[in-house]
Amino acid sequence: MAVVSPESPATPESPVSPATARRSLVVRRIAWTVAAIAALAVAVLLSLAVGARPIAPSVVFDALLHGGTSDDAEVVRELRVPRTLIGLMVGAALAVTGTALQGITRNPIADPGILGISQGASVAVVLAIAFTSASTLADYIWYAFVGAAVASVAVYAIASSGRGGATPVKLALGGAAINALLLSVIMAVLTTKASALEEFRFWQVGSIAGRDTEIVGQIWPFLLIGTLLVVSVARGLDALALGDDVAKGLGQNVAVVRIVGGLGATVLTGTAVAAAGPVAFIGLAVPHITRAIVGSDHRWVLPMAALIGPVMLLVSDCIGRIVFPPGEVPAGVMTALIGVPFLVALVRRKAVPA
Repeated sequence: MAVVSPESPATPESPVSPATARRSLVVRRIAWTVAAIAALAVAVLLSLAVGARPIAPSVVFDALLHGGTSDDAEVVRELRVPRTLIGLMVGAALAVTGTALQGITRNPIADPGILGISQGASVAVVLAIAFTSASTLADYIWYAFVGAAVASVAVYAIASSGRGGATPVKLALGGAAINALLLSVIMAVLTTKASALEEFRFWQVGSIAGRDTEIVGQIWPFLLIGTLLVVSVARGLDALALGDDVAKGLGQNVAVVRIVGGLGATVLTGTAVAAAGPVAFIGLAVPHITRAIVGSDHRWVLPMAALIGPVMLLVSDCIGRIVFPPGEVPAGVMTALIGVPFLVALVRRKAVPA
């Protein structure tokens, strides 16, 4: 029997083949996608059933599938279905927007709120309410687009000036500056138009309450356009993560990727703000959660973000309905309460570049 010398090298473990690794990654991504769809279904059911007036799931299904005529069934159809649909659309829009902005800027704390885009859309709507005859979503949405676009250009112009160009830190600082400026505009308007304080409060905080089904029909074309623009540059966002020079070497037109992705993000932000006001932190938190479970490929990250974003918004809205009964805490407040600890944890992990 042969004796193995102590000096004999140990037999190395067989490495995992690339094909096996790819299959494992695909299986994991599919499993997480199924889990996200299940979580979204649960969030939708909670949104329809939970509130100051709890409604049993059986009544919810009766109202939706069999045309139930009870008072609870009417509450589900007339109040909670529109609210849930708006939550689905706004949550997906903000999550996709945050994913796109983080990819375009290579800034892990980029989102529509931090970069001032949501605030720009919100201020434009507030000014329209205060000084024009705008009174419907069809009017608001165009002002929101203009406000989001102006804020985007202003932030990028501030960040790109000086030496080094638009670095992640300069973009964040530019966004903070624009946010402060726009907040001062809001305060100035409030001092002259205090009679419209209730409407201003909605556009400053963000909420999906009190919306009707007509809004769904008005905003879905814009959400579709914005999403298609972002998805069309998914491979370009992957390349940008490696740096501009590498992206160019891979055949990507960096300027086109940033312009198309930025335009899509602006359309999505303007639409979301017009429908629900400036809901915070979904665009910040969801992309990080998504990349943690499906990797960095934007062809998977973007769809997963569109699933997880509505879950976060609907669950936050449900918590806001029951935390201080019989009143409600707006969804925008609840997402901020959830998002602030997330941002603190992100900073503590040193995930934000200096």
